Amino acid sequence: MNISIFKKSMVSILIAAFLFSFTTIADKANFSGNWSLNEGKSELGDFGRFVPRKIKAEQKEEGITISKTATSFNGDEVTTTETLTFDGKTSESVVFGGSKKKSVAKWSDDGKTLTISYNIAFERDGQTFEISGTETWSIASDGKSLSVQNSSTSPQGERTTKALYDKE
Repeated sequence: MNISIFKKSMVSILIAAFLFSFTTIADKANFSGNWSLNEGKSELGDFGRFVPRKIKAEQKEEGITISKTATSFNGDEVTTTETLTFDGKTSESVVFGGSKKKSVAKWSDDGKTLTISYNIAFERDGQTFEISGTETWSIASDGKSLSVQNSSTSPQGERTTKALYDKE
């Protein structure tokens, strides 16, 4: 076999293998940006007044930082921030009233949705209560709409909201 033909064949094989390696890795959705609640397209139910009106997300390869601005029980705007990692480890943050929130973020197999499982322990009138739930994040193919479905269980029962946000 001619050495020149062998070299050309090997170079072609290496280039094809290199290009194929990129097509087998699932692209992850990118939630970075500033998002505003679109109440008209959302399904908020009775608990909707506590759904964040604004979300700011800063996503990097290793994790995501999410700031949410919502209305508190007394009507004030409150912003909470949490940083989640994509390695499956539990992240802790402080939410309303100094309550501790523990969260774990997990990508779907296709990288199109991010599921955040969480537990919040808070005290009220000397008693400790717990809220547990999941948020499922997905983004429209055009990147202009964010859907956050939240299912939670608390002493008040089960609640589900589907909030749709527009990119600012």
